[in-house]
This record gives sequence, C-alpha cells and structure tokens, in this order.
Amino acid sequence: MHQLTEALQQWWLALTWPEIVAVITGSACVYLAAINNIWNWPIAIISTVISVYVMAKTGFYADMLQYCYLTVINVYGWVIWTKRKGDDKRPIVRISRKQIIWSIVAVVMISPILGFTLIKFSAALKYNPPAYPYLDSFCTVVSLAAQVLMARKVLENWLIWVFVDIVYVGIYGTKGVLAFAFMFFIYTIVAAWGYVDWHRIYLKQAKRA
Repeated sequence: MHQLTEALQQWWLALTWPEIVAVITGSACVYLAAINNIWNWPIAIISTVISVYVMAKTGFYADMLQYCYLTVINVYGWVIWTKRKGDDKRPIVRISRKQIIWSIVAVVMISPILGFTLIKFSAALKYNPPAYPYLDSFCTVVSLAAQVLMARKVLENWLIWVFVDIVYVGIYGTKGVLAFAFMFFIYTIVAAWGYVDWHRIYLKQAKRA
C-alpha cells in the first residue's frame, strides 16, 4: 500500500500544470454532463483547448487534432443545450434507428480515411507518427459521434462513452501519457453513472408526458 501511495505521489508531482488543469476540467465537465448541467460545455471547451496544447507539446498530433474537433463540437453542444423547448430544458431522448445507422456509417467510412491521412501527413510534415493511427482514428470518430449525440441529449451517448473511454485508458497508458489514462479511467466511471442518472431522468419525463 505504501509503495502504491508513493508511486501515485511521484506520478502527481511529475505532471505539468496544463496536464493537471486538463484532468480537473475534463473530469468536471463529464460530471456536470452526467447531472445534466449545461455548464459542462464551457468547462469542456476549456479542457479540450488545454488538451490541444498538451498533445502538441508531447508530439501526439493525431490526438491534438481530435481535441480540436471536440472543441468545435463542444461549442455546438453549448448552443444546442441553450435552446429551450417550451418552458423546460431540452429533454433527454432515446437513440433513433437513423442515428444508429449514420453513426455506424461515419465510423466505418471515416476511420480508415482519417488513419491513412494521419500516416501520410506525419510523413509529409515530418512530425511524430501516431502510435496507433487507425485505432486513434476509430476512437476519434466514435468520440465525435458520442459528443454529437450528447449535444442532442440522446441517452445512449453514455454507453458509447463507456466503451471508448475504456479503449482510451489503454491507448494513453501505452503511450505513457498517464495523466490522460487516469482521466479516462475517471471518465469511464462517470459515464456509467451518467447513463444511470440520465435514464432515471428519462423515465421521469415519460411519466410526465
């Protein structure tokens, strides 16, 4: 137990301030989203912008591009959530067959193209090639799909996040970016809780309808 505590202390002391802020704001925004709080979006924007900087400094440019995409999606989500439906806030909905089909098509079609593009651009621009170009691309597209569904308040977005967050724990762990591996571990727990909480709210909505 003492060795584990000491290892955690050393890991924490090795973190840079941008990494610490990214972990804190990232965890906060996921928690706020899980409790259906609109402030998750501006905090998510702060987290993704800082993450762009962290990934650029560590040379993980594929991840940097992903956080650029997510920053744009977070702005989109903030705009969507601010729109009211009557006197109530935007309701939680179930995923539609059309959304499932479009999500699958996007992942299948865009992931290999993005992976190939990352390999080619890394060679052309002479930056560090992505460690797992196709896996990174797959996770990027799945994350974007989940974020769009979250912006639309689709309940099942949380199940997608649980899946992709688990994958990211492994990816960042093997890349040595332990701060982000830890952050996605926390994300996984909060995403599972988010699904349970949103499902409870959805059932209450159904009773009122």
